[in-house]
Amino acid sequence: MELGRVEGTVVSTAKAERLKGRKLLLVNLVGPDTKPSTNHVVAVDAVGAGEGEVVIVVRGSSARQVDDLANVPTDTSIVAIVDSIDYGGKTVFRKNS
Repeated sequence: MELGRVEGTVVSTAKAERLKGRKLLLVNLVGPDTKPSTNHVVAVDAVGAGEGEVVIVVRGSSARQVDDLANVPTDTSIVAIVDSIDYGGKTVFRKNS
């Protein structure tokens, strides 16, 4: 699992049948401090995430283990929206703060 921040939406009208109706989000992979990186991925959203939210993404075969994504051709899925991160004895991120 990896941390990321949703930075945008990817719209595609021509796509594989099993991707139809799925929200695709542009995610910037981040460290525990949630500072931006230069590493971005497109992820299938399984939890209703939105722009600006810190999320947990899974990649590879784990991305297809989410119940409703079992047969979806994806290599990256958003599986959780983060409420807070405690790192090094400090709270470094808290949603809505």
